[in-house]
Amino acid sequence: MPSNEQSVVHRENHYFADDEPVQIVSTYLRWDEAKNTLLMQPKTGKDGIYGRLEDLGHVMTRVRDEISARMPTPEEARILHLLPGVPILEVLHTSFAQNLQPFEVSRHVHRADQTGLLYELPVE
Repeated sequence: MPSNEQSVVHRENHYFADDEPVQIVSTYLRWDEAKNTLLMQPKTGKDGIYGRLEDLGHVMTRVRDEISARMPTPEEARILHLLPGVPILEVLHTSFAQNLQPFEVSRHVHRADQTGLLYELPVE
């Protein structure tokens, strides 16, 4: 098991629509915070990982999503059952706490042939 403060927990989830794979989400959390918590379990309880992170004092106050399009890796193509030539959309999501420090990073890999993204945000 990881033992230093620089280590992370990697959680990977696959999402489906009508039994067809459409998304892979890889989430990275600090090991020193996640160890011995529900964050290490497949089912994290009410409100998912964000609920457990809030229990640890991380109130999400800001997010950053970096969106790019690219061709899938062979492993991503296999998991998502992609035909040759089908690209993916990748969203690198970072959650920031009230002290503006990042506390969670997730990489979302979406099938580009079955995905659209919509962002609606207040203007400050």
